[in-house]
Amino acid sequence: MEIETAVTALSALAHTHRLEVFRLLVKQGPDGMAAGVISQRVGIGATAASFHLKELERAGLIRGTRDGRSIRYAVHVEGMRGLLSYLVEDCCQGQPDLCGAGIAQTLSCCLQEDLG
Repeated sequence: MEIETAVTALSALAHTHRLEVFRLLVKQGPDGMAAGVISQRVGIGATAASFHLKELERAGLIRGTRDGRSIRYAVHVEGMRGLLSYLVEDCCQGQPDLCGAGIAQTLSCCLQEDLG
C-alpha cells in the first residue's frame, strides 16, 4: 500500500460517524447491510449517511452494491487488510512476533486468505 492510500483511508476513518459505520460493517461481515439500516443503526439522517458511506467507499474501505432500490454496503476486506498490514508491517523492525500476541490476534481475522 502506498502512503497516500493509507492517508486517505485513515482520513476517512477520522470522523466519529464514519468510524461507527466502518465498525458496524466489520461486525456485519461480507453480507453487509442496506444504507437505510446503517443510518438508523448509527443514528444519522439518510443524507449524512450517504455522504459518510461515499467517503468510506472512496477510501477503499467499504463497497456498495445495488440491491433493488437500495444500496447495500459491506466492508471491503482487501482494503481493510491492506491498511492494517501497512500499519504493522514494520512492527518491531519487521518481527511482529516480538510485538506480542495482541497484534497477531487482532489481525488474525482480516489477514486470513479469504473471509467469505
